[in-house]
Amino acid sequence: MGPFVDWATGLSERSDFKFFSLGFQLGKPVSRVLHAGILSGQFELAGNIMPLWQAYTPAPHEQTFVYKGVTYTEPIGGGTYTGVSITPVILRWNFLTRSKHIQPWFQGAGGLVYTTHKFPPDVLVPHGTPGGTSVWNFSPQGGIGAHWFTGPKRSIDLGVNGVHISSASLGDRNPGVNASLQVQVGYTWWK
Repeated sequence: MGPFVDWATGLSERSDFKFFSLGFQLGKPVSRVLHAGILSGQFELAGNIMPLWQAYTPAPHEQTFVYKGVTYTEPIGGGTYTGVSITPVILRWNFLTRSKHIQPWFQGAGGLVYTTHKFPPDVLVPHGTPGGTSVWNFSPQGGIGAHWFTGPKRSIDLGVNGVHISSASLGDRNPGVNASLQVQVGYTWWK
């Protein structure tokens, strides 16, 4: 168990999006050590909660669109979005190594993000709120990392995750964030 901090940047068409979050993670090994050559390791089931989740997007602006040969301009929302996130299922494989200090891992996870305003920003509707998106978004993700043991039951954890953010069409539209690259740094106490 232990705290962590995340920083992420959007990729491709969302490269101007940035993300920051603080959270706490709990995990438990759920398998015995399995010996399979270089893939030897132990399966862990974990979860985390982020009471602070923020997305930084471009300020509200006008954007030009082309639809069926017709060019038009629409107001787009933007700014800082604040919320919370929970990732109740993190499936992690911790590799066995001969090192007493480094333990690499890879993982897959699925989470849920709630924001106080509809995210991601989209075309504004008459009252100035983003239209067609949702305050609820899902966050499937996968990544790699390592535990760096500073003592017998203490580690600094470094990880890199690819995260997708999507409302699964809970709103009228589902513009989502197809991919963001997240860097995570944490500290873990082991039992």
